[in-house]
Amino acid sequence: MIPTPDQAWELLCEYNEGEFHRKHARTVGDVLRWFAQELGHGQEADYWEAVGILHDLDFERWPDKHCVKCQELMREKGIDESLIRAVACHGWPDCVDIEPQLEMEKVLFAVDELTGLIGAAAMMRPSKSVSDMEVKSLKKKFKDKKFAAGCSRDVIQKGAELLGWELDDLMARTIEAMRASPNVD
Repeated sequence: MIPTPDQAWELLCEYNEGEFHRKHARTVGDVLRWFAQELGHGQEADYWEAVGILHDLDFERWPDKHCVKCQELMREKGIDESLIRAVACHGWPDCVDIEPQLEMEKVLFAVDELTGLIGAAAMMRPSKSVSDMEVKSLKKKFKDKKFAAGCSRDVIQKGAELLGWELDDLMARTIEAMRASPNVD
C-alpha cells in the first residue's frame, strides 16, 4: 500500500504528538511535493509528499532507533517497500546502510536538514519569514556552526553532492519550495 498524503499524515500523528515534529513533517512533505513538480515527477507528487511526511515517523518516540523503527512500523501497516526504503535512506550512513539512490531519495536526504536550517534562519529575520530570505544570508548562517547546531552541514553538503548540484542551487531551490508551502510561516 502506498499511502496518500492524508493517510501519511494520519500515520505520522499516531506516533508524533509534538507540534515541532508535525510541522517539520508537513514542511518536508510540501518541499518534496514542490521538487517532484520542479524536477519533472509531477505525476508522483503525492508519493513524494507522503515520503516527506513520514520521513521522521519514528524520531519522536524512538530517536535512538531512527530510520530503523520506522521500517518496522510501516511494514506492520502494509506500506509498500519502495516507500519504506525511501523514508529510511535519509538516515544514511549514520542510522542505516541504505544509501539514497533515486532522485527523490537524494532530495529528501538533502532537504531534511536544510529545511530545519532555513526555518531557524527565518525566525531570526525581522519578518520571521522565508518570503524575503536570500541565499547570501542563509550561507552566513550555514557557516556559523553554532547557529542551529543540530542541523548537520555535512549532510546538507553531501546531499547537494549526491544530487550533483551546487550548494547555492540547493539552498535557492529549497527556499523557493518553502515559500510555496502553505505550512511554512
